[in-house]
Amino acid sequence: MKIKYKVNEVVSTEQFIDLLQRSSLGQRRPIEDAQCMKGMVENSNLLVSAWHEQKLVGVARSMTDLHYACYLSDLAVDMVYQQRGIGKQLQQLTRQQLGPRCKLILIAAPAANEYYRELGFTHNERCWTLMADEPMSS
Repeated sequence: MKIKYKVNEVVSTEQFIDLLQRSSLGQRRPIEDAQCMKGMVENSNLLVSAWHEQKLVGVARSMTDLHYACYLSDLAVDMVYQQRGIGKQLQQLTRQQLGPRCKLILIAAPAANEYYRELGFTHNERCWTLMADEPMSS
C-alpha cells in the first residue's frame, strides 16, 4: 500500500471531519460544529497529511512560529491504517519543516501516553489549560 505524504496540501473541512470520525480523535473534537472545524483547518499554519490514493488517511495539524515552538494540536490516523508507521511519519515530516531549535509540543490523550514516550517525547507536568467557558480569576 502506497501512502503519499503532503505538506500544507489543502484539506477540506469535510475531509478533516471524516478522518477524525475514522480515528479515535473524533470523540474529543467538536466534529458537530462545522464552523469550528473549518476554523481549525483553515487557521493551522502547518498541516502534514497522509493520503492513500485520493483518501485522506492521516493528518498532523499544527500551529507554529517554525523557530521556537510547534504545537501539534491534532494527530489523527484512520483506524484501518493504524500500526503502519503513518503517525510517526507525520510527526517526522512535521519536524522537518521546523528550525533546528524548535520543540514539538502536544497534549496526549491518556491512552496515547505510552506511544509518545516510546517515540522519545518527555512528559511535562507544567501544561495548563483554561476552558473557553471558564472565567479567568483576578
